[in-house]
Amino acid sequence: MNSNLEHIYPVFDKMLPREAKENLLSQRGVVVWMYGLSGSGKSTLANLLERRLHADGRLVKVLDGDNIRAGLNQNLGFSNEDRLENIRRVSEVAKLFVESGIITIASFITPSNELRKLARGILGDSDLLEVYVKASYETCAVRDPKGLYARVKAGEVKQFTGKDSAFEEPDQADLIIDTEAHSEEECLSQLFDAVVQKSQLQQD
Repeated sequence: MNSNLEHIYPVFDKMLPREAKENLLSQRGVVVWMYGLSGSGKSTLANLLERRLHADGRLVKVLDGDNIRAGLNQNLGFSNEDRLENIRRVSEVAKLFVESGIITIASFITPSNELRKLARGILGDSDLLEVYVKASYETCAVRDPKGLYARVKAGEVKQFTGKDSAFEEPDQADLIIDTEAHSEEECLSQLFDAVVQKSQLQQD
C-alpha cells in the first residue's frame, strides 16, 4: 500500500451525490478533452464551444494548457515525467468538475497515446469525449498564433511538440476535427453536435 495513503480515509459516500448536482443544473457533466499540435485550433474551438454552450444556459469550465501551466502546474517542465504529471493533475481536476455536473472542456496538446490513456483511465469512457483537433505541423507553423514556431525555428524553444518531441496520431479518438479541411463554423458545429450527444443535453 502507498505509504502516503495509509492515513487517508475518503468519505465520498457521505457527500451529496453527483445526480443531485446534475439535477440542479439540468445537465450532465462531461469532459471534452481536445488535443492536437500548438496552433491546430484547440483553444479557439474550446472558447467558441464554451460560449455556445453558455448561450444555451449550460454551466461550462475551460481548462486551458497555458493557463494551467501558469498556475497549478507551474512547477512542471516538458520532460516525459512532467508531461505525465501535468495530464494526471488536469484529469483529476476535470474529474472534480464533471462530478459536480459541469461540462468541462480540457484543451491540452496531449501528444502521446500514453497520456491520452492516462486521462481516459482517470475520467472513464462514459464521462469523456476525446477530440483530436487535427492540423499539420506546416499549417500550424504558418498560423503560429503565439509566435512559438518562429522561436522554434530560431532555436529558442526546445522539446517542442511536432519537432523535437513527437506527436502521435490517436489510437481511439471519439471525434477528429480537421481544421485544415473545414471552416471554423463547420468545426464548431461538429464539436457542438458531439457534445450534445455525449452529454445527452436536451436542445430547446
